Amino acid sequence: MNRLAIIAIQIALLWSTGVYAQELNADVSKSTLKWNAQKVSGEHYGQIKLKEGTFTINDNQIVSGNFVIDMQTITCEDIKSPEWNKKLVDHLNSNDFFGVSKYSTAQLSNLKSGKFQNGMTVAEADLTIKGETHPVKFEITANGKSYRAKIKVDRTKYNIRYGSGKFFDNLGDKAIHDEFTLDVVIEIK
Repeated sequence: MNRLAIIAIQIALLWSTGVYAQELNADVSKSTLKWNAQKVSGEHYGQIKLKEGTFTINDNQIVSGNFVIDMQTITCEDIKSPEWNKKLVDHLNSNDFFGVSKYSTAQLSNLKSGKFQNGMTVAEADLTIKGETHPVKFEITANGKSYRAKIKVDRTKYNIRYGSGKFFDNLGDKAIHDEFTLDVVIEIK
């Protein structure tokens, strides 16, 4: 057997055993991050843009991944009055919430998962907001070049305590739930 044939067989074996790693790059123009925060008297929701993101799949599981979220792009979609919408977005950008002037990005790093089964897996990663890093665990669903996840975030772990019943008494209907959700759709280039 000639040397070229041996190399071809080795490559085929590596491919079939799942040793081949595939790095995937997020298409930031098509990917979406939708946030939703609940309070006693209702909810607010909007979007934040992904700045960049990559992850690597090997042997049908995510072995690494890092995503940068551009906190300067946070929007509110539920308040129709331009004046009140701006007030909420400005408040979200303030130190009461995300402190965007100092912390212009958030990160999801060290992403790893179990093997995908029927297009689903459980993943773990480190989420950094306002310079605080904590682990998060969530499910990922894959469908073609689209990866979806819903991540629950306890904002108080990231020093976002405004309106939290854990830290303030007598808030009544001004209380804001400590958890918010990020509905993430990563589209691959």
